[in-house]
Amino acid sequence: MNKSSTKIVKFEETNAMKERQPGMDSKVGMEITREGGFGIVAFKATCISDVAGIADASRQIKEFIEENHPKRMIFDFGEVKFFSSGVLGLLLDVRAKLQSFSGEVVVSAINPQLHRVFKITNLDKIFRFFPDKKSAVKAVSID
Repeated sequence: MNKSSTKIVKFEETNAMKERQPGMDSKVGMEITREGGFGIVAFKATCISDVAGIADASRQIKEFIEENHPKRMIFDFGEVKFFSSGVLGLLLDVRAKLQSFSGEVVVSAINPQLHRVFKITNLDKIFRFFPDKKSAVKAVSID
C-alpha cells in the first residue's frame, strides 16, 4: 500500500445547521487530507462558532482517525480569524483520541490573537505550534 495516499473529506452543511438563526455562521468549512502517517485538517471558514457545525466536524475528524489511524494530526488555521471555545474542545477531544496510540495534535498558521487564547488557557503547553502548514508537515514528517 502506498504510504502517501491522499484522502480528502469535505465538510457538508447538515439540515440541523440550516435551521440556525439568520446571520449566524452555520457552516464549519474544512478539508481533511492524509499524507503518509499523518492527517491534515485545513479549516476553510474565517469564523468557526456554530455549535452543531463544530460537533459535526468533530465527528468527521474522529471517523477519519478511526479509519486511518494517523500518528499525528495537523490543524491548519490559516484562514481562521475567530473561533469559539468549542474548537478548543474539539482539539482536546482529538488529542485524547490520538494519545490512546501515542499520537499528537499539531497546530499551524494560527493568528496571534487566537494564539493568545491558547496561552491564556495554558493549552500552548500541550500543543506544538508552527507558523505555517509547510513547516508543520516538515516537522511531523521528521518525527
